[in-house]
Amino acid sequence: MRELKQLEQRCKEFVLESMTADSAHDLAHIERVVALAKGLAATEQANQVIVVAAAWLHDLVNYPKDDPKRAQASFDSATKAEAFLKSLGLNGTEISAIQHAIVTHSFSAQVTPRTLEAKVVQDADRLDALGAIGIARCMMVGGRLDRALYDSFDPFCEEREPNDLLYTLDHFFQKLLCLENTFQTDSGQLEAARRTAFMREYLAQLKAEIFN
Repeated sequence: MRELKQLEQRCKEFVLESMTADSAHDLAHIERVVALAKGLAATEQANQVIVVAAAWLHDLVNYPKDDPKRAQASFDSATKAEAFLKSLGLNGTEISAIQHAIVTHSFSAQVTPRTLEAKVVQDADRLDALGAIGIARCMMVGGRLDRALYDSFDPFCEEREPNDLLYTLDHFFQKLLCLENTFQTDSGQLEAARRTAFMREYLAQLKAEIFN
């Protein structure tokens, strides 16, 4: 099955039938990651079939941010995708490559991507945690988990270690602003730098408003 549009349609249908979504990992997130992955794959000359399939299927299984099984989600997604990928007529090498990209996309799993395609999918997923959409997703998750927006005594973690289990804003300092240094591809790094700069501008404006 080589027609990319047909592959995407089949993957989307399977995702809609099968995924366990949460507010930050819904169909809209997957569609953004797919679009980013396709752009990165074109620039980096990665295999589009592997990249597109993995991007569509990377979040088939989701556990809440505060669930102890969180780091297992990408492994479970890869397992859940296997029978479906076989039904598409993909060969064993292709399926293994797609599953590897699914597993390694996850920040929580802490598995290093070995292939260009896996690097592209990881970069695409991390880009969706940055920039304006990253800010929106961070705030949405913090609200859903009923976390305070910030520590009134030190909102920007200037004199304490960040703790995003307590404060939503701490997630910027604990994770989001650190992601820029983890990107695997040149094109991913460029876009990550642009989106991270926007987030720093947002934090500067927020700081001015808090301490006005």
